[in-house]
Amino acid sequence: MPTKNEEQVLSKQGKPIEKGDHVYTKIRGGRHEGDVEKIINSEQEAKEENLKNLPKVLFTDQKGKPVAHNPGTLDVIDDSGK
Repeated sequence: MPTKNEEQVLSKQGKPIEKGDHVYTKIRGGRHEGDVEKIINSEQEAKEENLKNLPKVLFTDQKGKPVAHNPGTLDVIDDSGK
């Protein structure tokens, strides 16, 4: 069950995003893709991570770069059909 800070964080398709989900977003001819490590919803956590415009979804992309995106820009990859 998601904690209060993780409730109602939705992807571009309106699907809930939770820690551990595999997400991606298109960027300038490529994409950022990775597993959700943290969802920032509180001002205190945002200060600690030096972030603004909450909520943010944090993950490490396929090149090892830490990234933070707005949840509404992300697609959740459903691996259950594989």
